[in-house]
Amino acid sequence: MNEDTYRLCSLGGKVAVVTGSTQGLGEATARLFQQRGIRGLIITGRNAERGQVVAKSLTTEMCTAHFVPGDLANLDDCRRIIQAADDHFGTLHILVNAAAWTARSSIWDTTPEMYDKMMNINTRAPFFLMQNAIRIMEREKVEGSIINITSTASYGSMPMIAPYSISKGALNVTTKHFAYAAMPSRIRVNALAIGWMDTPGEDNVQRQYHHPMANADWKANAVEQLPFGRLLDPMEVARCVAYCASEESGMMTGCIIDFDQSVIGGGPAPVPPPKDQFTQAEGVKFSF
Repeated sequence: MNEDTYRLCSLGGKVAVVTGSTQGLGEATARLFQQRGIRGLIITGRNAERGQVVAKSLTTEMCTAHFVPGDLANLDDCRRIIQAADDHFGTLHILVNAAAWTARSSIWDTTPEMYDKMMNINTRAPFFLMQNAIRIMEREKVEGSIINITSTASYGSMPMIAPYSISKGALNVTTKHFAYAAMPSRIRVNALAIGWMDTPGEDNVQRQYHHPMANADWKANAVEQLPFGRLLDPMEVARCVAYCASEESGMMTGCIIDFDQSVIGGGPAPVPPPKDQFTQAEGVKFSF
């Protein structure tokens, strides 16, 4: 079997849950998984109409996809998502935590309610999704793989995304803890810390929070400042997810993989500009 053929069947016979898979990176990952031979998929998200369309489009003679509606702020929904994989397929090999909430807020105007929602969706939900997934993997003696989607913002970022950055930093630590604890069961856990990506969700964020750029040309204006002259493409990130999910990545576990056109720690030390020069977002307040 040559290398290209191997990749096309590298996920053959496996079952995966992909959160946030009604659009963006989650959808791209689910579609790539189907192309690489996966036999079972749980598609999940809040948009039921879109979810049903995606699941139907992924269902073939070789692959069955089921849509499970879910709001990750609700722990009962998190449990139902993993239980659906057990109910439909009786096993689970792969979990991809791609869903996230990316609302803007600073250290000065974040409310307790907003903070709790951010942590619940971006950190608590992956924790309990992984907990329930590992229970099935261990029961079925599956040498599974879990991939968490974090962010380069997890190392500290613009003041306007304080709770988001904190939630993703916590998910980095969660990744390493699960990887260490689950290693005796040969379950691998890794994370991709991704940068600025071209997704429908990002387009919505730009139009909602960044009104000076919220027009048809916001992307064109943005890419002029980027080294590769473009934003990340969801499918190129999905290929890295598929690598981590398959045996191609071997024993790799506990890794936080930076996937961005920047090098954390490279260049001059980050020195914040004066507060009145902070990048602004609509509705976010700073204390000057």
